[in-house]
Amino acid sequence: MVPGSYSPVKRKTLRYKIRLRRWRSSFHDSIGKLLARSGIAPKEIDVLVVNVSMQSLVPSLPARIINHYKLREDVKVFNLTGMGCSASLVSVNVVQNIFKIYKNAYALVVTSESLSPNWYSGSDRSMILANCLFRSGGCAVLLTNKRALKHRAMLKLKCLVRTHHGASDESYDCCVQREDDQGRSGFYLGKSLPKVATRALVDNLREIAPKILPVRELLRFMVVSFIRKYWSSHGSAKGGTSPKPVINFKTGVDHFCIHTGGKAVIDGIGASLDLTKYDLEPARMTLHRFGNTSACSLWYVLGYMEAKRRLKRGDRVLMMSFGAGFKCNSCLWEVIRDLGDAGNAWADCIDSYPPNSLANPFMVKFGWINNELDPSTFVFPPTS
Repeated sequence: MVPGSYSPVKRKTLRYKIRLRRWRSSFHDSIGKLLARSGIAPKEIDVLVVNVSMQSLVPSLPARIINHYKLREDVKVFNLTGMGCSASLVSVNVVQNIFKIYKNAYALVVTSESLSPNWYSGSDRSMILANCLFRSGGCAVLLTNKRALKHRAMLKLKCLVRTHHGASDESYDCCVQREDDQGRSGFYLGKSLPKVATRALVDNLREIAPKILPVRELLRFMVVSFIRKYWSSHGSAKGGTSPKPVINFKTGVDHFCIHTGGKAVIDGIGASLDLTKYDLEPARMTLHRFGNTSACSLWYVLGYMEAKRRLKRGDRVLMMSFGAGFKCNSCLWEVIRDLGDAGNAWADCIDSYPPNSLANPFMVKFGWINNELDPSTFVFPPTS
């Protein structure tokens, strides 16, 4: 065999081994640091929830974690797949429901994503986009319902709302794993995705708004909406209509933790909620530094807020995420104590953010090729 070449079977085995090595490194690093910082022994873990959307192994990833850390025989294990970028909040919701039954328990939530086996090698632009957008990442979160540990907690979950539009064919088909015409598998992102995401976000915010906003803001919105409806019915005679009412989420939320699904997603949510540049900075900087790390992205955004010492006692943080299916999940956290100097994933670069410009340096230097490129350059002459 020529050095550096592999048969299809060998190449597949190599990718499998590299993939497992990366997961071990990500899982063991994040879980090890979490347990060391919290002072919790692996044997004290009562619930384990692992979510990796696009990969299923035998033995499962939770089984590998249990084996490595020697967790108890009666640990409650949940392995979530196919949930997409919204898997983190789905996992939190699973733990929330379990805590209603089991008291004084610890739950470990581990989140990552599988990219290597889902790399698309075809030419369908709607499937190539996923190659450019997604990046590797991982995180571990420790949750508990022990009241005695309230003084050590960082955040308290106030409420969580999940919205699923899977019954709609348009919503279901806009974001799906499939094969192209040549049989190459990949992740398809349809043109209807922005519209589908907007519809899911509106329905989700409509449900969570009464749970997190003060009564005065809800009453103000109702009055303004009634006035607009009145003027709309009489506007044709007077030649005008009142502006569309917008609910002010800042009356009940101090920080917005937005899923880094892409620049268009962040800007769209910012425009819909009338957010400022300061509000969108954590999501934009996370997208710039780490890309879209799927379900992990929310925790990287939260880590930016923590590293910048934005989170103060009593602040309220709204998390919003989207996922295939199509899903939109959101939850509200309350900061229990002042947070900062966490030594998280931002520790080595937080001082350089935000940068003076978010422009891609490679596009600035080499972007001229898009205007100078002759389409015939890569057309090979026919062979005789």
